[in-house]
Amino acid sequence: MKKRILSVVAILALSAYALQAQVDFGIVAGPNFQNMVGKDAGGDKMTNGLIVGFHAGVKANIPVAPDFYFQTGLLFSQKGSKNNEGLLPMKSSGDYTTTTRISYLELPLHLLFRPTLGSGHMLVGFGPYVAAGITGKQVVDYGSLPSMEQNIKFKGEITNSERWDVENAYYKRFDAGADIFAGYEFSLGLYFQLNAQLGLLNMIPALEDGGDQPNLKNTGFSLSLGYNF
Repeated sequence: MKKRILSVVAILALSAYALQAQVDFGIVAGPNFQNMVGKDAGGDKMTNGLIVGFHAGVKANIPVAPDFYFQTGLLFSQKGSKNNEGLLPMKSSGDYTTTTRISYLELPLHLLFRPTLGSGHMLVGFGPYVAAGITGKQVVDYGSLPSMEQNIKFKGEITNSERWDVENAYYKRFDAGADIFAGYEFSLGLYFQLNAQLGLLNMIPALEDGGDQPNLKNTGFSLSLGYNF
């Protein structure tokens, strides 16, 4: 009986070691060029501008078939936008701009195609992501007047008084969407890639008493530099 138990433990240990030996672990970082696109409360398209943030974290490539991998990991990623229309029901007169920066913990769930190309590997992938907001700031600039800084608070639904809160700005905590990327990995493990991301969830909280609201979704692209150990 003891021999059987020892045999099972040995097999499990060897299997875990073999799986670990096949999985590629790596680190990644780079700049984000993010926006929030959608419509204001009146249904008109909002004209927003890009902000520059960054992402950094760890990734793992788990083999599922020859040249195909399941890629996951955990990233710290900054998102947001710069606009001149505001997030309130009415449009602004253009006299102020709002710069929103929200930091997320992001979990990618990608399918990676990684065939040999030259001395390295081509990288092509796509798949969903899920993210949770952890902190953020929103700065409102009134032209020549002093700017006003608001803390980001995460709520799925807000009251009418919270809607007009001047000290805080409210956004939904959870985001989800789709990624697509392409790049190249050199023989020593260093790689670079271009990523595009499209959010699928409205980040503006619902109003407790109903009524029209903006519909804004995270979108953008980024450049990544990484290393697989």
